[in-house]
Amino acid sequence: AQLVESGGGLVQPGGSLKLSCAASGFTFMYYFMSWYRQAPGKERELVATIDSSGGSTYYADSMKGRFTISRDNAKNTVYLHMNSLKPEDTAVYYCKARRGSRSDYWGQGTQVTVSS
Repeated sequence: AQLVESGGGLVQPGGSLKLSCAASGFTFMYYFMSWYRQAPGKERELVATIDSSGGSTYYADSMKGRFTISRDNAKNTVYLHMNSLKPEDTAVYYCKARRGSRSDYWGQGTQVTVSS
């Protein structure tokens, strides 16, 4: 199984980015997908989760209204649209796949830097 994130980079405060996470090697449509992030010196934190069908989503409070998680099961890809970015959003962003009690799959992460 493999998860590959892309789309990170340097963006100015107030800007937007779209992250993608391409999955392979497992049946993507059965898995809940999540985005996490980890800033330097901080613990990894949950950003957002989407259920297997894409019909239900969850966001951490600080991301509500600014971030949108979505998925395309035909393309085995989950997305994170990030708007109104702040310097405190700077972190490495990871995607994770989970199905019940099975072991989770993690990607290698993509760096997002918000700075002027």
